[in-house]
Amino acid sequence: MNGRDLVRSVRMVRAVGPAQGLRSVRAAWRRSRADARALPRRGAERARVPGTALAAEPLPGGGVIRFARSSLRVRVAAGGAVFCGWDGAGPEPSYALAGACPAVDPRAVLEPDTEGGWRIVSERVLVVVSRFGGVEVRTPGGAMLRRELPPRWWDRVAEAGAGAAGAGAQGCGADGDGRPEGAVASRWVQRSEVTADARFFGLGGRSAGPRLRDGVYRLWNTDPGGAFGPGDDPLYLTMPVQMVVADAGTHLVFHDNSWDGRVALREGAEGAGSGHDRPGTCELRMDGGPLRYWVLAGTPARVLLGWTALTGAPALPPRWALGYQHARWGFGSADEVRRVVAGYRERGLPLSAVHLDIDHYDGHRVFTVDRGRFPDLPGLAGELRSEGVRLVSIVDPAVKAEPGNAVYDGGAAVDGFVRDARGRVVRGEVWPGESVYPDFTDARVRKWWGALYAERLAQGFSGVWHDMNEPVSFAAFGEPTLPRSARHDLEGRGGDHREAHNVYGLAMAQAAYEGLCELRPGERPFLFSRSGWAGLQRYGGTWSGDVATGWPGLRASLALVLGLGLCGVPYSGPDVGGFSGVPSPELYLRWFQLGAYLPLFRTHSALWAGRREPWEYGEEVLAHARAALRERERLVPYFVTLGQLARLSGAPYVRPVWWGAPRDRALRDCEDAFLLGDALLVAPIVEAGAVRRAVRLPRGRWYDTATGRAYEGPGRVWVDAPLSRIPVLARAGAVLPGAGADGGTELEVWAPAAGRTGGGLVVPDGGDGWRRPEVERFASRWEGGRVVVERRDGGPAGYPVRVRGLEGTGPVVG
Repeated sequence: MNGRDLVRSVRMVRAVGPAQGLRSVRAAWRRSRADARALPRRGAERARVPGTALAAEPLPGGGVIRFARSSLRVRVAAGGAVFCGWDGAGPEPSYALAGACPAVDPRAVLEPDTEGGWRIVSERVLVVVSRFGGVEVRTPGGAMLRRELPPRWWDRVAEAGAGAAGAGAQGCGADGDGRPEGAVASRWVQRSEVTADARFFGLGGRSAGPRLRDGVYRLWNTDPGGAFGPGDDPLYLTMPVQMVVADAGTHLVFHDNSWDGRVALREGAEGAGSGHDRPGTCELRMDGGPLRYWVLAGTPARVLLGWTALTGAPALPPRWALGYQHARWGFGSADEVRRVVAGYRERGLPLSAVHLDIDHYDGHRVFTVDRGRFPDLPGLAGELRSEGVRLVSIVDPAVKAEPGNAVYDGGAAVDGFVRDARGRVVRGEVWPGESVYPDFTDARVRKWWGALYAERLAQGFSGVWHDMNEPVSFAAFGEPTLPRSARHDLEGRGGDHREAHNVYGLAMAQAAYEGLCELRPGERPFLFSRSGWAGLQRYGGTWSGDVATGWPGLRASLALVLGLGLCGVPYSGPDVGGFSGVPSPELYLRWFQLGAYLPLFRTHSALWAGRREPWEYGEEVLAHARAALRERERLVPYFVTLGQLARLSGAPYVRPVWWGAPRDRALRDCEDAFLLGDALLVAPIVEAGAVRRAVRLPRGRWYDTATGRAYEGPGRVWVDAPLSRIPVLARAGAVLPGAGADGGTELEVWAPAAGRTGGGLVVPDGGDGWRRPEVERFASRWEGGRVVVERRDGGPAGYPVRVRGLEGTGPVVG
């Protein structure tokens, strides 16, 4: 047991109690023994590099380049996305891709390059392959975005004719490889270079972001075993997805491989006039699986549009899920839920949903209810819904291994639980005690599991949040998850937990989403998941997990939301106030004010960490929290619009301040502020005692929404941040929807700068079903001393208009 294991064990015993803590020792021992018996020992390995290019075969969208000891398939899709697959790896099968491979670009041409290499020329990207297997991705003008050095494999020496373990990636134009006979692909490393000025972002949910500095980042979804802060890595939702931003352009690279891996990043350095720049570097080491990746280049908006086309459009949350939500581990009874909801109502505080944690279950058994504490849950849900408040249920994947438990018996009947290499059902230790785990990589099991959500709907729940789905098995030492040797279906291909672990939460989300769609076909499901992988956005969002209470935790929670948005998951948010402890009134309020501008606005806390109702922190905090809640309610139409735009384009609600100006190096290094859509810049308070802060502005005029004062960017300005509010600035000329005094939608317009124009988009609320509303486009301009607001097609605005940023009340046309 190492030091980290000891710390986790102490935290675990505190959370689960000594009896279950002791059982976790047995679970860890079983996992260790299973892996020792079933996993192959490393044994003899043979290092391999591609060798020299021998020939090339043109194919639609690119071609195959054959090397002495490998082969490379390069394929340019119609939208400009570049796929590279070594050793015969093709784009499919893939848990990340939404549907079939994208069509190839018919104009992409493979042609010889200088010095024995090859290049693929297309309208949007240029790919250059050297004679030794290096791959450069360049802009059409030739500027280098990314250079992949020749990869290196360590093949396990096997008997002649043995299959390629873990390759599992044939299809969609895959081609055979040049691997030596008798070698089985094992681990590999890919080193890459980017320009000296480049900055790295992404890799899923990282507490140390959003800009990823020099260091090693692990790709293995992990419950940290207690609250986490900025230094903890990995966390619950890792993705081999990087966004790289540089003067030459922005690109996203996705290595489609779900095995355990590590990414070592090192930012570059410019030569300060010497002409000798040191490039930035990325080294990816994977324990197995195919070496295949996608590269998408363009502006940040174009990159995420391409990512959405590749991996699927983000699920659209219902309108109510864009309001404020209250969660707690420790709701003792239905009456306590009623008291909390009444407290919000009596104090005039908007509330959209209440979340019930594992303590509402009968003995922590999933898909059950403790009838003693919640004797009529459907009745409670009906009462709350009549007041505009929904119920949301936690759902864990682990099923108590108990004959007579309906979920256990149903799973056993369909042979739906993960088994070990000997064919025995794998057992772990989680909240209900000894438990088994559905194999969500099996379509039959997903179908069975998805149907179980009928019970949640019958209890009156309107949404679900998935927890403990990394998956977790309490362990006193070693990894708190299933044995790596545990067997999974993997869509009929077969494999073990080394490949299935990172996609487990994603496949569970798929099961729930598809099941809910079948059960309630007229309603969009509301689902968010602690764990997942590339493509999670198709089924829902995520949240921070158990972020530590403290100012570092507040900063980490913002980093997670920004980083996940750049990986294609736009709907997320933290446990406001932190999960693990009792926040000071100031910390709680500043976190609450930040949460009011994030997509998922939810308070939550551990059983021992106090309460999160705003009135628990004094009258001053209550008054300021009320103002934040009312501002969130006013902005719900804007959040509805941003959600629709995320579905259409992949653009996140919450964006880095460099989103529209990625070549602005000062903005690239700004991590403590963000854009909410295109219209608003939010600058939260992230340290104790601050009542004023510096804000880095993008180019243009910006108005302080509280005072109306105008600032000119680009540049750094100081803005007041009294305890009553955090700085929020509006872009001059912006048109955004808000809730009017009568409850309808009005247009809020910030006066354009003199001689300039502006505009914005509005997507009206189409209800909680599947109707696709129209995108309405508006323009703003000065004309004859007054602000004119009209539709882009020349028609009248059609909404009440409120112009801000004027001295007094100016004339308005709308």
